[in-house]
Amino acid sequence: MTPKKLSLRQKQKKASEPVREDHRLAPMMRALKAIHSVGAPDSMAPEDLAKQRAAQELLGRLAAPMIVLKKWETFRLKGMAAAWVRPDWPHDRRRVILYCHGGGYTSGNLGYSRPLASKLTSATGWETLCFEYRLAPENPFPAAVDDARRAWDYLMYLGYGARDVVVAGDSAGGNLALVLCHQLKKAGRQLPGRLVLMSPWTDMTASGLSYTQRAELDPTITLDYIRAVREVYAGGQDLTSPLLSPLFGDFTGFPPTLIQVGSNEILYSDSLRLRQRMLDAKVYCRLEEWQDMWHVFQMFPVRKAAQAMENIGAFLLES
Repeated sequence: MTPKKLSLRQKQKKASEPVREDHRLAPMMRALKAIHSVGAPDSMAPEDLAKQRAAQELLGRLAAPMIVLKKWETFRLKGMAAAWVRPDWPHDRRRVILYCHGGGYTSGNLGYSRPLASKLTSATGWETLCFEYRLAPENPFPAAVDDARRAWDYLMYLGYGARDVVVAGDSAGGNLALVLCHQLKKAGRQLPGRLVLMSPWTDMTASGLSYTQRAELDPTITLDYIRAVREVYAGGQDLTSPLLSPLFGDFTGFPPTLIQVGSNEILYSDSLRLRQRMLDAKVYCRLEEWQDMWHVFQMFPVRKAAQAMENIGAFLLES
């Protein structure tokens, strides 16, 4: 078959796509860098933390208009801010997604949650529950874990079976999703049907090779930032505890898991080592490495982000 020749207009349009993409990305990348702009351990000072939280909220606002938002219904879940994302069409109400937002346990809110939660709903046609867990340093470990458990118990109260729930999370939210599963397992309770982890932070000891080997590649996160947020969240706790570094827990019986990570992340090792730990425990785990992508790239208006969300939908809908 002879390849179809592109018209001059089509060639011009194709050539202009990277330029338009870079233009859309610029303000979002600036916001992302501001969130992770940590230069010293004392950067968790109130004024610096306020700037990071404002940047996190701005990132959510910048991303929101670039997606087709579904019904967004906020409410109070036993005093905790929460929200439902519901498809604006007839949909399967038997399955639900519990989404845990990222932000290093020191920033993030419903506004930041909205874009990724909406994308998860678009990819599956299922309702997604977001919740605004308490943040450090005002509320260090285990406040966020307790809030995640509260959100899980709320879904059980509504009548969902554990296997009907998918737990998803990005960055620290991926950490929280895994910690929640470790907690449920220890309590002898059923685990969710599947896990979706985007750039998960699994090792607070920062012992993976990528923390140094990919430091120059990562456009957003630094090791100083990792050390700063873990200090105010974990304090003097044992960082090898599975409730802080879920990588070091027992994954026997964990649900099928999809991990997505960018090749240019200092957290790259966290994903690779997690996959190996899960495979060693006979857990079905699929790892997707996205070339030249950065931390939680799924939020951004780039073609690979759309492809990644399609893959998440396919992974969940195949069950």
